[in-house]
Amino acid sequence: MANFQAFRGVVIMIDDFLIDEKGGNVGCYKLITLDNGYGAVVNFVVSPNTYFVDHVTLNIGDRVTGFYDGNAPVPLIFPPQFRAIVMARDTRYENVKVDFFNDELISSDNSLRLNIGPNTKIVLENNQLFNQSPANRNLIVVYGATTKSIPAQTTPSKIIVMC
Repeated sequence: MANFQAFRGVVIMIDDFLIDEKGGNVGCYKLITLDNGYGAVVNFVVSPNTYFVDHVTLNIGDRVTGFYDGNAPVPLIFPPQFRAIVMARDTRYENVKVDFFNDELISSDNSLRLNIGPNTKIVLENNQLFNQSPANRNLIVVYGATTKSIPAQTTPSKIIVMC
């Protein structure tokens, strides 16, 4: 099971990332560097399989959150370099959480409980409708306001099921 971690920062660099010596995939992989404004810098390797919430195109200066698997091996270099699983451009009234949600739709860190509403759109990563229960799956959740309870509760606007 993936251990989803997040890093939020401002995009300070976007560059091509070479993954093989022959250059067969030039331009297919990107290296996106984020600075959180407190001295921490992280490089995200973005592959063709990286999911971009709302299919946005990132630009230098955008405030974004990158999600990665905290259990995945990483090279011992500075700045840290993670394989991006999900990238989300931060917006004022929208939050994004990537996590495993159990049969009660509570996140694995017990910080968020989902209440599916009639306007909650549930789709696959390819934007096709998902007609099953999203419980017991890895989900990308797009939501607005939450309650102040523990866990916080929200009715998400969109749930993307990661199959």
